Amino acid sequence: MTFRIGIISDTHSSTAPLAEALQIFHSRQVDMIICAGDIAGYGEDELEQTVRLLKDNHCHVISGNHDDILDASQASLNSGELYDFFTSLPKYLTFEIAGKKIYVVHASPPDHQHGGIKLLDQNGGIISQQKELWQSELADFDYDILIVGHTHQVFAEYINSTFVINPGSTLYNNSCMILTLPETTLTSYPLQNKDIVKSWNWGLFFKGHH
Repeated sequence: MTFRIGIISDTHSSTAPLAEALQIFHSRQVDMIICAGDIAGYGEDELEQTVRLLKDNHCHVISGNHDDILDASQASLNSGELYDFFTSLPKYLTFEIAGKKIYVVHASPPDHQHGGIKLLDQNGGIISQQKELWQSELADFDYDILIVGHTHQVFAEYINSTFVINPGSTLYNNSCMILTLPETTLTSYPLQNKDIVKSWNWGLFFKGHH
């Protein structure tokens, strides 16, 4: 039986690209939606509306570095509903679906929210040394699929036997994805009538300043 998962990340307080991604997911009848963190931060300062969209669409959400209530500067986080939402977010999630073991974390396992898996150069090509580094880092990682965000890079790459997916930021990469199981096929969708940017702000993120 086919199972479809809509995947988004790094919505950064901006509702328009998020709402478009959710509409794509519903039109293609996904069975669940995963958001790999960084709901808050940057963006259009539409945090309450962003959270409402995620909750209304029953998204499975993890915490990113911008979602840490202790570090957040948004005054609106003092309100009860938002405070409850962000303080309840897990740092990672696991699922077993269609015989596949799935792990979701913002930056990298087990629960890191900084650094992240950076595989691409500024033109969106795979950096072989980076892939080799993560082959070593994930040598003992026992999951079929790893979903991450944080680096604002769009990729889907096998690292050892794990299919590592980063959907990119709905806001900055103009992207979302749908994963189909058990086939493990992936489709990317552009948002906001823009091309998908495979590496956004490459220099900043690659140097690890974020």
